[in-house]
Amino acid sequence: MRPGGLRGLHPPRTDRGRLLLLLTLAAVVTVFTATVPLLRDWFDLRVYHGTVDSWIHDGGRIYDYRVPGTPYGFTYPPFAAVVMLPMALVGLRTAIVTALLLDLAALAFVVRVCVGPRWRRYGWYGAGLAACALAVFEPLRDTFSFGQVNLLLLALVLADAGLLASGRNRWAGVGIGLAAAVKLTPALFIGLLLVARRWRAAALATAVAAAATGLAALVAPDASRFYWTRALWDTSRVGRLDYVSNQSLQGVLARLGVETRAVWAVLVLAVLGWWAWRARRAVAAGDWRAAFALTGLTSCLVSPVTWVHHLVWLLPSFAVLIHAGRPRVAGALYAVLCTSVVWLWFDDASGVGGFLGGNTYTWITLGLLVSLPVGYSPAERRPTNPRTNATAAPPSTAAPAMNAASGQPGGSATATVTGTVVPVGAAVEAGPEEGKEEGKEEVAEAEAAVETGAGSGPAPGTGRGRGRARSASSEPTGSTRPAAANPQSSSERASS
Repeated sequence: MRPGGLRGLHPPRTDRGRLLLLLTLAAVVTVFTATVPLLRDWFDLRVYHGTVDSWIHDGGRIYDYRVPGTPYGFTYPPFAAVVMLPMALVGLRTAIVTALLLDLAALAFVVRVCVGPRWRRYGWYGAGLAACALAVFEPLRDTFSFGQVNLLLLALVLADAGLLASGRNRWAGVGIGLAAAVKLTPALFIGLLLVARRWRAAALATAVAAAATGLAALVAPDASRFYWTRALWDTSRVGRLDYVSNQSLQGVLARLGVETRAVWAVLVLAVLGWWAWRARRAVAAGDWRAAFALTGLTSCLVSPVTWVHHLVWLLPSFAVLIHAGRPRVAGALYAVLCTSVVWLWFDDASGVGGFLGGNTYTWITLGLLVSLPVGYSPAERRPTNPRTNATAAPPSTAAPAMNAASGQPGGSATATVTGTVVPVGAAVEAGPEEGKEEGKEEVAEAEAAVETGAGSGPAPGTGRGRGRARSASSEPTGSTRPAAANPQSSSERASS
């Protein structure tokens, strides 16, 4: 087919065309969300608000409250109720608006951490496309519609991921500790810190979780005693294990009619062993993004109950796939998670069809845990300081030269000074606007090194012009070396 035959498939090149496309997509997304999924009427938020309101104003007990007309009540550790105490000061509508704003802020932070510094490249058009894509992601739809806390916990955990990836380890672990005190599932990230041998961060996370739990015990001693001795072990408080929304390994076994805990324990141990091996490899490669993504996947699999809205923990995995150059795989799996396909087996998940289709999200989570690529974060590290490279190079009689290394990804330049390769310009994946100023500074530093660091070469300036004309493949110093590298129709509740 001639290239012109695909002209109609090209994205719009003008701002007007992009705006029209975004408006069209927004309309489609609005119609989809208004007609396909069943809105959850902020059910979980009503559980939170009703619990603290009854506790503070009526003298009720935290774990005795039930939403009127339902058997569902508060299921989180007592510290979560302590954190939610400000809800007792406002009405339900104000609490809903506040929760929506907090979730939006948390989602923006999560996207910022997952995308990395490249987010500035995409501008308003990219932000609009991302918003449309995120709006149809079923776990996010349910998180907003239920008024759930998962996005806030994910943001806390990824804040620690950012600290560890940047080397600012002083406060790493605080976010994980707070998240684990609010809900038990994020406690697996403390295990990640132990697997990674980040002893200080693991100790800090454990200390923060313990301090928060101790504070809750002081504020609500009876509730703390009841939770840790009885409520924690009673999975019936959160709903039926065989409910189709439960997309964990335990949910799969429950829908198969397997009731023995021994089978589940063996599967959990196998998954944890695989996770520990892969997470250790990711950390060894400096890929904290993949390590945290693998841990989020594992927490969803090994938790006894993983409702569909808990699968927001899969979002970092899609970012890893895109960063690793597999956008088609990420898009295909993401699209499946937008379809609400598991609800087709709401009434009957038996047979081969029910086993495969009713557990679709579990299979996606398991597949990502097995095959998620790791080791791609080092390619985004900042280039080595040219001045350091120039001074560390041994004396050489070779003429200094500036070499445009066409073999580098993204066309990043390198400078060869007395036989030393010096990266110049923005990071490999940075866009022109993002790396412009940094690139100018690095080019200036490299040129200064060329002029002053040779000692025994041609006069300043002669090497630079000649070096720009030379190709990377002709450089004998190895300058071509890669840079471091009808759904949801049931009224039955998928509880928090």
